[in-house]
Amino acid sequence: MDVKINYLPRISDGLLERKMNASGAVLIEGAKWCGKTSTALNVSKSVLYMQDTDRSKEYLNLADTKPSMLLQGETPRLLDEWQMAPVLWDAVRFAVDNRQKMGQFILTGSAVPVDGATMHSGTGRISRILMRPMSLFESQESNGTVSLSRLFAGKLDIESISSLTMDQIAFVICRGGWPASVGNSEQVALQIARDYIEAVINYDVQRVDGSEKNPARLRLLLMSLARNISTLATNCTIMADIEAHDSSMTDKTLNSYLNALRRIFLVEDVPAWQPSLRSKTAIRTSEKRQFVDPSIAAAMLHASPKGLWNNFELFGFLFESLCTRDMRIYAQANEGEVFHYRDKSGLEADMIIRLYNGQWAAVEVKMGNKQTEEAAANLIKLKAKVDTSKIGEPAFLMVLTGGEFAYKRKDGVLIVPIGCLKD
Repeated sequence: MDVKINYLPRISDGLLERKMNASGAVLIEGAKWCGKTSTALNVSKSVLYMQDTDRSKEYLNLADTKPSMLLQGETPRLLDEWQMAPVLWDAVRFAVDNRQKMGQFILTGSAVPVDGATMHSGTGRISRILMRPMSLFESQESNGTVSLSRLFAGKLDIESISSLTMDQIAFVICRGGWPASVGNSEQVALQIARDYIEAVINYDVQRVDGSEKNPARLRLLLMSLARNISTLATNCTIMADIEAHDSSMTDKTLNSYLNALRRIFLVEDVPAWQPSLRSKTAIRTSEKRQFVDPSIAAAMLHASPKGLWNNFELFGFLFESLCTRDMRIYAQANEGEVFHYRDKSGLEADMIIRLYNGQWAAVEVKMGNKQTEEAAANLIKLKAKVDTSKIGEPAFLMVLTGGEFAYKRKDGVLIVPIGCLKD
């Protein structure tokens, strides 16, 4: 199948190729509209659209009687939105066992099926990729002159210039990384982000686990999460925020709604990093509140690119959310994950990148250059605090900014604009 003319290459393309060479089937999961189907179509030779309104009922009936028929077709065969018929998971697992070939199927899903919907985990047969909306490098707004993989390889002598202005950063925060919005006019792009959240509230969350959700209550929850974006706000804080408008909300209901949002990959909080330290210090274990894309928070708060300049504190939190999204995408391509660090003394790092090979790096996020001195000092303090005899020296320390210049300071700390970064 030929690559679509309008398709912008995704970092997940390379991940998918590697996974298909090593597994009988690959599941691409992630938030709706993030580009899973387009990425899968570029390598698939046949496709089953479970959401085809003309044939969906027929497909569901066939899934109940003889699901193996839905797997027939040239391989790799794409099963789009497979979770509509969870039996397909077990059918794919069985087919992979029988065929004993790599790269037979690609499954895409924008929701996690309810517990118990599948008989087997798929371990050893079905590999997984979590896909997120587009990073700034994928949307061609970062020039990609500073590579995360090169930094982890020890190539730290960076010199580059970002052409991304703060006005443009405000726009890409509100627009988000949704492929349908990239390249569109500002008016259209911002409307796509707003429409996305309305679809989530009124439709997507309602069908994820079979239990009805109150749209007004869900809107209050999303508003509270947006107000607490990039913070360590606890469930108690979120609950208190909601109770100002809805006193009937219970802990059980809150957890049910949060789990539903996680099942559709909308909420993706940042877990805490808990390293070995040179001396005993209490480490905060709370997760940092994040959506999968900053535009969700911006849309919930009715924030506009121009309006962000009137609320610089919110601008800063949303900028960290943007940086977290991109760093997660770049870290994933390097077989790594993103955490945060904060201890009882208040020392923190907005992001800790930890690779599966044990390498790690610490990152502070600051929009402007005025804050880089304090951020660099904090990173050096953190380096001195961790027990490097157990976890190793950091591969690098970075201040990720909205500024113009990428360079290495005399103390070794890297200053990197988000408009220069790539995987």
